[in-house]
Amino acid sequence: MASEVEMLTVAGPHGEREVRLSSPSRVIWPEVGITKRDLAQYIITVGEAFVAANGDRPLSLQRFSSGIDGEQFFSKNPPKGAPDYIRSVMVVYPSARSHPQLVIDEPAAAVWAVQMNTVVFHPWPSRAETSDFPDQLRIDLDPQPGTDFDDAIPAAIALREVLEEAGLTAFIKTSGNRGLHVFAPIEPTHEFLDVRHAVIAIARELERRMPDKVTTNWWKEERGERIFVDFNQANRDRTMAGAYSPRALAHAPVSCPITWDELENADPRAFTILTMPERLATVGDPWADFGAHPGTIEKALGWWTRDLESGLGELPFPPDYPKMPGEPPRVQPSRAKKEPAAE
Repeated sequence: MASEVEMLTVAGPHGEREVRLSSPSRVIWPEVGITKRDLAQYIITVGEAFVAANGDRPLSLQRFSSGIDGEQFFSKNPPKGAPDYIRSVMVVYPSARSHPQLVIDEPAAAVWAVQMNTVVFHPWPSRAETSDFPDQLRIDLDPQPGTDFDDAIPAAIALREVLEEAGLTAFIKTSGNRGLHVFAPIEPTHEFLDVRHAVIAIARELERRMPDKVTTNWWKEERGERIFVDFNQANRDRTMAGAYSPRALAHAPVSCPITWDELENADPRAFTILTMPERLATVGDPWADFGAHPGTIEKALGWWTRDLESGLGELPFPPDYPKMPGEPPRVQPSRAKKEPAAE
């Protein structure tokens, strides 16, 4: 028996396109009954803001074969048979291997990704043609066990002040889960490692001001009940869910840009696929002018140099990275204490 198919009309910068959607009645979020058709219509409705936030960037797709409770995998390069308005760009991964990665330029491309069973969109912090040079500084405020979203709010407010002192303008969004993502537009003049060092310096400055509330400790056993400032999200090929991207959680949340005035009373569970279209229509896009006035990371890199001179060195890299210069041993602290010293 032939599978159900619909054709969706999607407006964009090049006029209207017809996008094929198979199995539109398939339920993606069982708890709230949201289907593949609903997801595609959501992307169509928020398409302009979605592409402004995530377009013209190398993109990873988090795809689910049957729904958020089913099997999932990440897809980076366009599969065979992609329409001609889907493009790719060569990027370099931490292994030094090069590979083409998907780029979207219009809402129809994002709807096509939904047709490919994409739920979560993960954009790089750099533009497609300058993928080695981030134009976004990103900081992930990640609540640890014993903390929650409300604990991340004062950390975000303090982080905004630190960024302002570094000459950067901060924008904020919910992660779509328990945390907050703080972004700052930057000039694409530095490679990933420099941006990582700027993030670490900023994170350490925040930690000095809120030592009981935030931490830069990479090892979970050392974080305690604090907000972890995840500096490793600044590394090459590390991504966060993009602005307006759905998340694969039961209530169909969205990673939602908000204003700083909204932050203290924000409820991340209120931002979902079902509520975002009306929010955009009434509140507008808080990130509409993102990137209009990019800053530089020079002052933050000065903080990094200052910290190096005072004895604070490199921090651990993700475990799948090659060993990096100056990196401390990748050994869990409690395990290191138990191992006998080398003779």
